[in-house]
Amino acid sequence: MPIKIQSDLPAKAELEDENIFVMDEKRALSQDFRALQIVILNLMPIKQDTELQLLRALSNTPLQIDITFLQLESHVSKNTPASHLKKFYITFSEIKNQKFDGMIITGAPVEKMAFEEVEYWDELKKIMEWSDTNITSTLHICWGAQAGLYYHYGVGKVMLDKKLSGVYSHKVMNRKEPLVRGFDDIFMAPHSRYTEACREDILENPKLKVLADSSEAGIYIVMGKNGKHVFIMGHPEYDRLTLDQEYKRDIEKGISPELPVNYYPDDDCFRRPRLSWRSHANNLYTNWLNYYVYQITPYKLQ
Repeated sequence: MPIKIQSDLPAKAELEDENIFVMDEKRALSQDFRALQIVILNLMPIKQDTELQLLRALSNTPLQIDITFLQLESHVSKNTPASHLKKFYITFSEIKNQKFDGMIITGAPVEKMAFEEVEYWDELKKIMEWSDTNITSTLHICWGAQAGLYYHYGVGKVMLDKKLSGVYSHKVMNRKEPLVRGFDDIFMAPHSRYTEACREDILENPKLKVLADSSEAGIYIVMGKNGKHVFIMGHPEYDRLTLDQEYKRDIEKGISPELPVNYYPDDDCFRRPRLSWRSHANNLYTNWLNYYVYQITPYKLQ
């Protein structure tokens, strides 16, 4: 699938080096069909890493995708250069009158705070309200999933006894849903979080459907409104080394983290981590784009 991005986005060169087909604006103008319009609200601190991870994850269908990166107006990123944000990101004020085929809301490092204490919560609520009328389907990741479940369905957040970090086994719970089409009965996925969405609140809500669960990591995939809302509790977009970088970062901070589960061969953090979730992650993003965005969205958005 060709991903349409700005010609000078730093992720473009690395994606091309991985043999991923990336289309710049000039070439896209010669195409005679409508690309899917996907907006990504990137709440992660180092935005360039998340850009690369998500663009890689979205690169496995024959659909052409036009990516728009969205930043918050009520929060100033401290870990991404202002020049990068100014050049490659837009604000909600600039797109609030537009419609998009799909939206991704990423995780954010604010999970220990109550939702109402997050400085940009009011703006995020406006964006999530807007998504119900202006987006065909929204995919929420990690903290973004917790925030979306809380805002749309009143699902509470629970603090875990310790950080959940590693690659965990999950079971498909509802194979008839296209989102998990092609999944094995048991599959692996990475998690990195201190909190989780309240299991009881999810299971007791008739508007929500659990599609994948884990005895160790808890509920993984939840769907609402027949796919208009998709919630992923982990980080399927993570690269091979993301958990490694987080673990060693925490060591440098003096946090004394536990080793990520099922990640390093023989639990040796000096060995190259195993990549055991990529195929199912690709399948997840492909299924979402195909069955909940492309097959549903109108040809004319406006």
